[in-house]
Amino acid sequence: MKTDQPSQSSTRKAFKDYFDKAAVVALAQQFKAVWAEFPRQAFQKSALRQLESLEFSQRVSRLSDCLKASLPDDVPEALSILRASLPAPLANCDSVTDGWLQWPLGQFIADYGIDHFDESMLAMIELTQVFSAEFAVRPFVIQFPERTIERLTELCQHKNAHVRRWCSEGVRPRLPWGSVIRSLVNDPAPMLPILDALHDDDELYVRRSVANNLNDVSKDHPQVVVDRCVQYHRSQSAHATWVTRHALRTLIKNGDRNALAVLGYHPPKDISAQLSVAPAQIMIGESVELTAVLQSNSKTSQLLAVDFELTFVRQNQKSSAKVFKWKTFKLSSGDEVVIKKRHPVKTTTVRRLFPGRHEIRLMVNGTALAEAGFQLQSNISSSGNETS
Repeated sequence: MKTDQPSQSSTRKAFKDYFDKAAVVALAQQFKAVWAEFPRQAFQKSALRQLESLEFSQRVSRLSDCLKASLPDDVPEALSILRASLPAPLANCDSVTDGWLQWPLGQFIADYGIDHFDESMLAMIELTQVFSAEFAVRPFVIQFPERTIERLTELCQHKNAHVRRWCSEGVRPRLPWGSVIRSLVNDPAPMLPILDALHDDDELYVRRSVANNLNDVSKDHPQVVVDRCVQYHRSQSAHATWVTRHALRTLIKNGDRNALAVLGYHPPKDISAQLSVAPAQIMIGESVELTAVLQSNSKTSQLLAVDFELTFVRQNQKSSAKVFKWKTFKLSSGDEVVIKKRHPVKTTTVRRLFPGRHEIRLMVNGTALAEAGFQLQSNISSSGNETS
């Protein structure tokens, strides 16, 4: 999705609440302006019925259903009116837009346009230049995979960058907030020609979608993505290099040696390493300082991607590890490098912390070269109450 949330009071208002009475009225006016027969009052009355009790997706679906009840029964005619109602296309890829108001239009296409392929594709091409059609196209990819992917592949040559980005974003197998395209999760091969066509696009906006798509695929088919990135990287294009780095980011973070090798990070050779952690004991919410010393005994320089893997103590004597990025640099023959990093050890919205011995491993190009650890204590006062 490529639109900003509305700027007014954005820190105080839940996103679902932007589909409120004002939004309903605005949509009604949008359609009434291009189709005089649009039943504005009936649309508003139906859309607003207990709207405040609905969650975000339910509100979008409600507005889609209300559009269906208000527009002509003939879906191609309704799609024609929908297209006519759209605001002007965005001027460029950096345009700020309140196009979120058009979200229900994409839902309408997904809900009711599936039996009208050509008309729906045309509507999505125009919608994506105003807001986005990445969610709307997914039912078409699922129900008509060959026909839809063929059409999207052709559109990779479209003059509008928003359309080109849509071609990649719409087929992301695991698009956030979108329905999973299970067939492409199992086998991404049918959509790869789209990514091949767009990986060297002049617009960063388009290339970012390609990289995000490949990064998604890497979680299910790492070697497929590595092989593709090898091809892209060989072109030595600045654009392709950027896509390669961002497409491989999850694999790099996980220490995948094949992915690291694509970017020139090979298994470390003749490097001695030390890792120390201070202090040896901290409370939850405090920080530790990591110090790594790397000494090259090799006759050649080496590119190093240095990370650290922190193993967290979990409940029931279990543990889980997470890799954190640290530093990349070239280590020359015979050189010694000392690097330091302060790392906070605090509870987050996705991770609870538990007391115990936490281990840290120094990872160099995906290989563990040294390890150390610290003792984590809970913030419990002598009275038995947890402290802040």
